[in-house]
Amino acid sequence: MDDMALHITGDTAADELLSTDAFALLTGMLLDQQVPMETAFAGPLKIKQRVGSIDPVTVAGYDPERFVEVFKQTPAVHRFPGSMAGRVQSLAQAVVDDWRADASAIWTQGDPNGAEVLKRLKGLPGFGEQKAKIFLALLGKQVGLNAPGWREAAGAYGEDGYHRSVADITDPESLAKVRATKQAAKAAAKSAKG
Repeated sequence: MDDMALHITGDTAADELLSTDAFALLTGMLLDQQVPMETAFAGPLKIKQRVGSIDPVTVAGYDPERFVEVFKQTPAVHRFPGSMAGRVQSLAQAVVDDWRADASAIWTQGDPNGAEVLKRLKGLPGFGEQKAKIFLALLGKQVGLNAPGWREAAGAYGEDGYHRSVADITDPESLAKVRATKQAAKAAAKSAKG
């Protein structure tokens, strides 16, 4: 990956891994549900430290029961270790099978436009529409992706000047703004149901 420096987790080693390893970054995005963003994106470093590698070939081939144990070790990789360990292994297998074990090929191979990158991301296990759009925005805003039309494909997440998602986190201040935006959105959704 390019000379980017992500600042998502508040942990230098975890951020360094996300900044230099495409599969680690993809895995962090996959883990980003029902846990704080920093916890999700720190997950790849925990996996690497416990397994010895975050390489998709290694992760895909790891014994599934032992991989769940990796997720359960304290501090846990995720609050749902069984299901999320399985999802990470499914993601790793897809990267191995479909992208020759090179996660960055998802957004670089064949010089794709933004809509194509979004389509490829949505084809991955665990990546629905919203997660794919957020990850596309992260690639465009912080990883140096310059695929034509990536902002349009990412929708609202591609807009500048807002703090909607992990794509907008560059320091502790922007993390606090993203968290506030998410809390406001949850409160609005709750009152709309009420």
